[in-house]
Amino acid sequence: MQEPLGQRTRKVLWATVERYIVTAEPVGSRVLVSEYGFNISAASMRQELNRLDNYGLLYQPHTSAGRVPSDLGYRLYVDECIDPTAELPHTRAHFEGTPVEPLELLLQGVAQILATLSGCIALVSAPSGAALRVQHVQLIGVPGDQFLAIAMGDAYHTASRQVTLPSTDGAELHILNNFLNAHLRDRPWDRLAAPLPWEDLGVGFSPYRQPLSLVLAQLERSRPAVAWGQIFASGVAELVRQPEFNDPQKLQTMLDLLEGDRGMLRSLMTATTENLGPEPTVTVRIGSELTWQVMQRCTLIATVYYGESTAAGSVGVLGPTRLDYGRAIASVQAAAHHLTTALRQAGS
Repeated sequence: MQEPLGQRTRKVLWATVERYIVTAEPVGSRVLVSEYGFNISAASMRQELNRLDNYGLLYQPHTSAGRVPSDLGYRLYVDECIDPTAELPHTRAHFEGTPVEPLELLLQGVAQILATLSGCIALVSAPSGAALRVQHVQLIGVPGDQFLAIAMGDAYHTASRQVTLPSTDGAELHILNNFLNAHLRDRPWDRLAAPLPWEDLGVGFSPYRQPLSLVLAQLERSRPAVAWGQIFASGVAELVRQPEFNDPQKLQTMLDLLEGDRGMLRSLMTATTENLGPEPTVTVRIGSELTWQVMQRCTLIATVYYGESTAAGSVGVLGPTRLDYGRAIASVQAAAHHLTTALRQAGS
């Protein structure tokens, strides 16, 4: 694009994209004049469309056809022509009342609602091991010399293992629990077994060091029912209704992507959201902005959700470049807000 768009030209771009999103048909000048309140002739409208063609924002799929947005046209439309925040109250309301535990039901439920709202495939990654943090550790005596070591984390993760300890009275158990929590609370779960300053306890507690180190290593290796980083997907039914996927080959390519090991999806979600800050915005990658060839005619909209203080996982939608961007972006924002709220309540 050589120069900033004038107000009328920008409105023509907005109207063309809006019309194409609804109809999936190339948009002509007469339709724009008659249905979008332009006080100009069809000839003047054609001049505006030609200008947008020259800027690379629209194109004609064949001679004498109407116009279709290019990837660059969608990009300008998203960046400068719409305000997704207007949709937020409506989209957030859809997530209210959904189950928030166990974690698997939470992630599945959010994915299903997000797919319905956006008309796209919804993708939600479970919290990663690095994102999970220890909230509390407790040693509880059971009959004999056995103790139950319980570690509780955010994101609904709790694990327990039995451990044999030397004869321990209530005062010693209280000291051990205080020591463990002082050094382990808020530690990343995947560093649960990292060295502790056992010498701070004094020589009298040295017999506890080896058994407790072993049980902490067992707790670190524990896995929740939901695999860390697992991708939950929903919305294939929404996808097949899109005219872009009437071509069986295109549909099969997308289904292969979803039904495989989802490693590409996980990598794509990570790459899309890895540079977002503490108050992340939604990232939109359109068509050629996606590096994988199989996704060149798709759009990925994604952001992150949080545990107590760090990003826990990603949430997003994958669909054709022709989609309702305002609603899709607001839906992803609402889903991330719901997941963040649920995880923080679970960790409190």
